Amino acid sequence: MMSPSLEFLEAAVPPEAAGERLDRFLPHRFPEVSRSRFQTLIANGCVDVEGAPATEARRKMKAGDRVTVRLPPPVAAEPEPEAIALDVVYEDEALIVIDKPAGLVVHPAAGHHSGTLVNALLAHCGDSLSGIGGVKRPGIVHRLDKDTSGLLVVAKTDQAHKGLSEQFAAHGRDGRLERAYLAVCWGAFERQRGTVDAPIGRHATAREKMSVTRHTHARAAITHYEVEQSFGSPPVASLLTCRLETGRTHQIRVHMAHIGHPLLGDETYGRGFKTAIHKLPETAQTALKALGRQALHAAVLGFEHPVTGEPMSFASDPPPDLSALIDTLASSS
Repeated sequence: MMSPSLEFLEAAVPPEAAGERLDRFLPHRFPEVSRSRFQTLIANGCVDVEGAPATEARRKMKAGDRVTVRLPPPVAAEPEPEAIALDVVYEDEALIVIDKPAGLVVHPAAGHHSGTLVNALLAHCGDSLSGIGGVKRPGIVHRLDKDTSGLLVVAKTDQAHKGLSEQFAAHGRDGRLERAYLAVCWGAFERQRGTVDAPIGRHATAREKMSVTRHTHARAAITHYEVEQSFGSPPVASLLTCRLETGRTHQIRVHMAHIGHPLLGDETYGRGFKTAIHKLPETAQTALKALGRQALHAAVLGFEHPVTGEPMSFASDPPPDLSALIDTLASSS
């Protein structure tokens, strides 16, 4: 007897799908489930072809084959739900958009096993999480540094996770994804706009840092920037809009430091500019000390809804601490 706790998917292979691999046929037929999830189900003996378990993901399909998939119920995620207040910008059955405050870690990791965005989402979403890869958890498709504030989208279903992951993997080159950040950087820029095209990899000696490097482990990284406003005469700092063509760890922070304009408040990549704070007006010095973090905010997030295909676009104003820094810099210019 079939267990009532299992969900079953059934399909017949049409003539046009003959010769297709099993792990390719299934996500085409059932796009709400990711290919990697199907590969795991095949390996675990949860997929039958013509009534017999099919354990080879590369098995070629024949026209008329009957395929049955047994979907075990999602298991509970390891992180525990925690009642942490969230600024929800948008939410539906497939996804949720959050305006993340500075100081909130996105995902549990060493030193941050609780109090993260994932813990908060587990509590907030509850049973609306249908399971990502068979586990009831939010699908993190991109991250923001702990001390970076701003917009972040999270998947609630396998289908949404798959669709959003594809868009972030394309890095906006197909026109579906848009990410723009506000950054306050040291110094004056010679040009109003520019592009930093420099590969990023793990720092050779400081493993907690990233760096521009030509090492084989480095990955392509491209940041486009535009100067919105310069502060001081001569300018001591500038407000930039940075748009990502790729999404590497610490990308904007590393790229701006690489071209000699690290972010204000960035203790990791702007240490050489610590004494530059004395070039700021006293009110701006006070605001920067109160900020206590890198001056970076994810201000714009646009993507194509992974289920409906509808273009989605969201904007977020800088939080009060960053706004105070920008306002004091502007008023003293």
